[in-house]
Amino acid sequence: MRVPMALQGISVVELAGLAPGPFCGMVLADFGAQVVRVDRPGTRGDLSRMGRGKRSLAVDLKQPRGAAVLRSLCARADVMLECFRPGVMEKLQLGPEILQRENPKLIYARLSGFGQSGRFSRVAGHDINYLALSGVLSRIGRSGEAPYAPLNLLADFGGGGLMCALGILMALFERTRSGKGQVIDANMVEGTAYLSSFLWKTQQTGLWGQPRGQNMLDGGAPFYATYRTADGGFMAVGALEPQFYELLLRGLGLKSDELPSQMSITDWPEMKKKFADIFAKKTKAEWCQIFDGTDACVTPVLTFEEVTHCGHHKDRGSFIIDSEQDVSPRPAPQLSNTPAVPSSKRDPFVGEHTEEILKEFGFSQEEISQLKSDKIIESNKPRANL
Repeated sequence: MRVPMALQGISVVELAGLAPGPFCGMVLADFGAQVVRVDRPGTRGDLSRMGRGKRSLAVDLKQPRGAAVLRSLCARADVMLECFRPGVMEKLQLGPEILQRENPKLIYARLSGFGQSGRFSRVAGHDINYLALSGVLSRIGRSGEAPYAPLNLLADFGGGGLMCALGILMALFERTRSGKGQVIDANMVEGTAYLSSFLWKTQQTGLWGQPRGQNMLDGGAPFYATYRTADGGFMAVGALEPQFYELLLRGLGLKSDELPSQMSITDWPEMKKKFADIFAKKTKAEWCQIFDGTDACVTPVLTFEEVTHCGHHKDRGSFIIDSEQDVSPRPAPQLSNTPAVPSSKRDPFVGEHTEEILKEFGFSQEEISQLKSDKIIESNKPRANL
């Protein structure tokens, strides 16, 4: 018997967009929500490849009758998720005032770059811009070099998609008390800034007293860095505590009484060179043999090709394979009673489920055929392979 998932019975309408929105919708779908992705007719679908567990309805929202279709869906949905710039939904007569008037229980999630108000709210941007405006980008980078963005993970997916999912869950919980939905103003800048609260709260502790790239946690310390191995791989070192640092030195064949103090900042550059020279003499596999099972906080930097073969991940089933043999991380966190059971099916084609979704929401076959004939909706059912 299949165990119900945590969000079973929650209906989500997600307007197709770029990475952060689809990720938020995928998280909800992975944990059991019924997510309908609303695509524009004629588009190629979710280029971010985050359609897992969703169904696709293709409708032209710029047409008044198309907007009416969306209003019909939202009248019965729990959550509406949109990622447009502020003002776009209002122009389409699909703003929260209208939709929540028709459905007071609707949670209207707005995920944007800069927020629904403020002087930057209507301008374009990407992860690196949001990261820059949050203040976080100024703290990331090597000493003496320009700041650099760590891929597009922090703002898009951490501060954006994941924070938006958190907001939706909190609003769903609050609705159990008030019976009312609310509007969520989630944005990448403030979400990323909030993620960086530790940096703000520790400013006066001395942890960030040196220039960028010369502090303990930003690449300055020899015991918190990555090192190249003899075979071109890398090892990650995070031996912050004295007892762990001692085990690191032991694994490297060094003696602490012959070295400067761990926290002697002036000696860090020289110690990094010493550690680098030692790590370069053995392969990644050899270093794994030395440090595996110890508390030295030394681990291999696994490539995407290596990570699925890692024994620890195999023990936990941390990665999953879908019907197209693509590998991806299993949804996290694990819930003991209602764990996520992500769909193993391929992502939906644009408009693949248009007709079945409209029927579920009360549209007759005659109405569907007329909408299709008038090019308000698009239906693209896959052809069976004979």
